[in-house]
Amino acid sequence: MKKTILYLGMVAMAFAACDNTPKFHIEGNISDAADKTLYLENIALGGVVIMDSAKLNSNGSFSFAAAAPQNPEFYRLRIEDHIINLSVDSTETVNVKATWEKMATDYTIDGENNQKIKELANKQIQLQNTVQAIGNSKSLAPGDAQDSILNCIHRYKKDVEQNYIIKGANKPYAYFALFQTVNGYLIFDPINDKEDVRCFAAVATSWDQYYPHSDRAGNLHNIAIRGLKNVRTPQETVYEIDESKISQANLINIALPDVKGRIHNLTDLTGKVVLLDFTIYGHTASAQRNMELRQIYDKYKDMGLEIYQISLDADEHFWKTNADNLPWICVRDANGLYSSNVRVYGVQDLPTYFVIDRSNSIVKRSEDITDLQAEISKYL
Repeated sequence: MKKTILYLGMVAMAFAACDNTPKFHIEGNISDAADKTLYLENIALGGVVIMDSAKLNSNGSFSFAAAAPQNPEFYRLRIEDHIINLSVDSTETVNVKATWEKMATDYTIDGENNQKIKELANKQIQLQNTVQAIGNSKSLAPGDAQDSILNCIHRYKKDVEQNYIIKGANKPYAYFALFQTVNGYLIFDPINDKEDVRCFAAVATSWDQYYPHSDRAGNLHNIAIRGLKNVRTPQETVYEIDESKISQANLINIALPDVKGRIHNLTDLTGKVVLLDFTIYGHTASAQRNMELRQIYDKYKDMGLEIYQISLDADEHFWKTNADNLPWICVRDANGLYSSNVRVYGVQDLPTYFVIDRSNSIVKRSEDITDLQAEISKYL
């Protein structure tokens, strides 16, 4: 019997020695938490999954190791209802230090993404406390309380949109921001609020580009597509803008730089038939679509066709690399899906095309490349 136990122990050790799976590590210290259980949990798409746990001793030190994710993934350290959120995207070691009582708000952690997540978590806690205080106030009428809560949420969303989502659309902290809640409801509405849907679309576009095989990128992409379709209003016109910005006929001018920094005005192309194309070079179908556009361009360029292609990519270098050898006008709007050009032209899905005739009037809008040749040929 002893020999059997010894043999099994040796086999287990051999398997452990052969485990070369890349791992990430989370280690550190939670002081004043003796005898409490610290959990490492994965915030998976299907829900929270406990990965490991440790009963803390008097000095509060801990160390967890787990298989490294292939794409950014989200985890949390939890003691009872005290939580530290964090992200991991490789085999890094994340160091965390905190005290038990202030664990959720006052801790140190490695990495820019995790520090931004900490900022967002603290902002969300403050928002939740404010909303709760307003809701419990006896000095406000129900309608006034609701207005105050909505105003607080609106200010919060503007702050997070500008300082986290737009600035870091391809970062884990931007993804984290999209799924924050207050009173159990998502702060950013991915289905019914047009501006919120565009936030989801911006992050989805970046994640499609940077993490194309990630389950999270696919899930985010599907959410964004559903939201864009839901908030679209077919009766919307693309011409709802200050008349002073309309240079000729019905065309709203666009002035953007090409890969060499030269500004191209859309209205300078008067006399040509123009295919105005809003696109994302980072989309998986972009290369194939540009090949189809190349066929159209080569066929009609000598007859007076020009393509004015606007990239909404977050990564400028990626755009320059892909646009450098294209024969038509390639410009980039650094504001991406949040640009005024996207809004005034009513772009909801990408890619979106507009055919502009020789007198600078928009004569066709489409998201389907198959009917473009016939439409363009009408005006050449």
